Amino acid sequence: MTVTALIVAAGSGSRIGGEVPKQFRLLGSKSVLAHAVDAMASHPRIEAVRVVIGARQEEMARNALNARDVGALIVGGAERADSVRAGLAALGDGIVLVHDAARPFCPPEVIDRLLDALERHDGAVPALAVADTLAKARGNIDAMVDRTALVRIQTPQAFHVEDLLFAYDEAGKRAPTDESTVMVEAGLKVATVEGDPMLDKLTTPADWDRAEASLAARLISRTGMGFDVHAFEGPGPLMMGGIEIAHERGLAGHSDADVVLHAITDALLGAAGLGDIGEHFPPSDPQWKGAASDIFIAHAAQLIRDRGGIIDFVDCTVIAEEPKVGPHRAAMRSRVAEILGLSVGQVSIKATTTEKLGFTGRREGIAAQAVATVRMEIPR
Repeated sequence: MTVTALIVAAGSGSRIGGEVPKQFRLLGSKSVLAHAVDAMASHPRIEAVRVVIGARQEEMARNALNARDVGALIVGGAERADSVRAGLAALGDGIVLVHDAARPFCPPEVIDRLLDALERHDGAVPALAVADTLAKARGNIDAMVDRTALVRIQTPQAFHVEDLLFAYDEAGKRAPTDESTVMVEAGLKVATVEGDPMLDKLTTPADWDRAEASLAARLISRTGMGFDVHAFEGPGPLMMGGIEIAHERGLAGHSDADVVLHAITDALLGAAGLGDIGEHFPPSDPQWKGAASDIFIAHAAQLIRDRGGIIDFVDCTVIAEEPKVGPHRAAMRSRVAEILGLSVGQVSIKATTTEKLGFTGRREGIAAQAVATVRMEIPR
């Protein structure tokens, strides 16, 4: 049976502050919505992810999703129930996992527990026991509340599409804030499975701070190395570090032969475990003939960010007798930082010679070696 994750991202997110709704804001290197989509899409039992957004949120959503495959965006309504109804109307038969975009971290074990429970029940939701003492209070405490049988309900919530549609039909125009409420009121049985604190919703600035700390704790530092070399060929100028440098000779290469950007690209790809520049941009492919190398390095950086990674630092050493790097160092650092979306202080460009030894010493070409440090999520 087809399993679809339906992510509801139609809210205004006003309580957390800021002009951009919280689901579209960056958490680490990608949006909250992207985190939620990735958590669903990466699970082997989920076959499709669909997203419900608010009116006039299409551009923000597309930017936040950054080309992730979620099909056509579904425009929801004024209330959560309206948005879920709109999402269900766009789905076929099967199983749906209704999830809040404001819950960016979803452990795969929770999804497994939900789908397993749905084999025996009409619905399943993640729940956590209430740990705090509860009371009814209006300034002063009116009465204590027995918390023994109380739980906190989270999302994603798992249902058969036809059952949830039936429950909403039974609810009529009422707009419950939670799908399990609709199901229970319609007389259907909803099981609880063990939830996870990682699923807590982002509602206040304090929640945001906790999410950033949680994300940082999941990242580990990784280092990649890159090396590139190009021979002198034909007249100058030449490209190096993303800038044009006047020189009597140019560099041979299928693209623009920028040794600095090529070396940094390979270092970034290596740090992320994503192969090398030749795999992504084969020299045999005519579309890259004469291409600007900022395309390559920007692509590597985006791949890292799409995986929730953060680029901390890049360092490149140019190995050449000529041209002299010193007069161009500042411009090269600025350009590399600009392409990667970093501060200049996160980019280092150095130069050395081989004391006239080897092909660089004979002024036959230029070499560059680079190191990149990134932080990425610990592999499961």
